[in-house]
Amino acid sequence: MDHRSGQKRAVEYLYPPIEPFDQRMMDMGDGHKIYVEQCGKPDGIPVIVLHGGPGGGCSPAMRRYFDPAVYRVVLFDQRGCGRSRPHASVENNTTWHLIRDIEAIRAALGIAQFIVFGGSWGATLALIYAISHPDAVRQLVLRGVFLGTKAELDWFCGGGVAAFLPEHWQRFTAPIPPEEHGDLVAAYHRRLFSGNPGEEARFARVWANWENALASVSSDGFFGEGPSDYSRAFARLENHYFVNNGFLQSDGWILQEKHRIAHIPAAIVQGRLDMICPPISAVRLAAGWDKATLNIVPLSGHALSEPGISDALVAVMDDLRNR
Repeated sequence: MDHRSGQKRAVEYLYPPIEPFDQRMMDMGDGHKIYVEQCGKPDGIPVIVLHGGPGGGCSPAMRRYFDPAVYRVVLFDQRGCGRSRPHASVENNTTWHLIRDIEAIRAALGIAQFIVFGGSWGATLALIYAISHPDAVRQLVLRGVFLGTKAELDWFCGGGVAAFLPEHWQRFTAPIPPEEHGDLVAAYHRRLFSGNPGEEARFARVWANWENALASVSSDGFFGEGPSDYSRAFARLENHYFVNNGFLQSDGWILQEKHRIAHIPAAIVQGRLDMICPPISAVRLAAGWDKATLNIVPLSGHALSEPGISDALVAVMDDLRNR
């Protein structure tokens, strides 16, 4: 049997746990302080890891996709989430603020070019960063591609994916009056930003549980209450970006600007059964991009922790060690 079939647990494909050799809070000068850490080899090949969400934050497991004897791995919590402050804040928090933050981190750490490694929203951000600063990117490694289009948001929040998980969709829509179901992103926005802490926390948990229900092929969709601080930041930030269409200039902007990064090599890893970011976006991104490779992983969903996804990503990074 193929050892990449997903029969193992994801952690069995990863490098052993490691601790950062550098941790800092960077003051961005507009009310936000960003948590940044470095691990692995201090003079190694630089990689910056862009987490998902928006609002997901980094975790120690994200350090383990890279050979610590080869890579200098930079992780940071994007504005408003994880260890960055202020928590759950959407003020001065747009895609373009995040792009400037990545540039500030690169300058502060004295890095000329790095590999940009991102999944889900992190893949979106990686593509936007590369389009904006192509000279700073030596390689893209993308997982679970999200292009920030209206069609993708309609799939996720407009009822498209409901055909596969109707009972979970019912839980997601039930707290919203039927007359508001025509725009659930806006309906949740009103409640996630109501100014009532109890109401915000309650609707944040429903929003976060809806996404969790879709993340893995092995998910049963039941995640309990979950940490309220995490759910509130995740739901508010993700909804804030969704209601503003990712702060992109036009629908389909990434594909329209893809020509700017045609010279940058890209490895795209995509779950065949990804219910959050269906494979069609990855296929459209890879089409006509001669320097891109697309690996659609069978029996795998969206989550970074899917065994087949973890295996494929570690294999990509191991292959890049000698390039």
